[in-house]
Amino acid sequence: MSVPSPAFSFKVMTVNIHKGFTFFNRKFILHELRDAVRTLGADIVFLQEVMGTHARHAEKFKDYPEAPHYEFLADTIWPQFAYGRNAVYPHGHHGNALMSKFPISHYQNRDVSISGPEKRGLLHCVIKVPGQAVDLHAICVHLSLSEGHRLKQYKLLANMVRSEVPDNAPLVVAGDFNDWRKNAHNILQINCGLHEVFVQAHGRAAKTFPARFPVLSLDRIYVRNAAAFSPIVLPRRPWSHLSDHAPLAAQIQL
Repeated sequence: MSVPSPAFSFKVMTVNIHKGFTFFNRKFILHELRDAVRTLGADIVFLQEVMGTHARHAEKFKDYPEAPHYEFLADTIWPQFAYGRNAVYPHGHHGNALMSKFPISHYQNRDVSISGPEKRGLLHCVIKVPGQAVDLHAICVHLSLSEGHRLKQYKLLANMVRSEVPDNAPLVVAGDFNDWRKNAHNILQINCGLHEVFVQAHGRAAKTFPARFPVLSLDRIYVRNAAAFSPIVLPRRPWSHLSDHAPLAAQIQL
């Protein structure tokens, strides 16, 4: 007879960091952003619009880090990280990243770009959580601004979950869904059993955009096979001036 794993609780956070710049690219604030992310004390951090490299920015800003932004943000706090390159251009590239205090045993980035200039991806990580017999799966998401493209990307995400995530494995899917019409909830619940943390707790998704005066619910944290989960309310500052998206956080128990 198998012995059930003891209960384990961890904190997750997701934020679109806008390549390390404030709204309208007025100021480079990656150092302030790193301090703010550290303060929350999340165990796993989902990041979107993360710079891998940019030659011109490095020449223009004296405090621009030499390391990729996900390495700079992870520093000594999150020893494990993964990066999925989505958009590539002459001077650099950016994409999604995941930082973890727990070992990442495997990861892959899935290109879900449909057509046109928007390059989007799903970064799928398998994480070994202390004391748990089954690995945790985490998917960092950044979807299209086009509703038609998003509808196709929801299906691609659901197919990934059904084909690559074991039925009994705990799963967290978080990131920037750009889902201002709020279509993702029903589609993902019906097709792959995902439940959004803020919708389950408050009956509606959290408003995250624009960060200073949020009116649109673009960012999400979805969970499957968790014993319990609850949203964490974050203060408006300093986040309101660190990105165009407000971050989301949640406590999850397995």
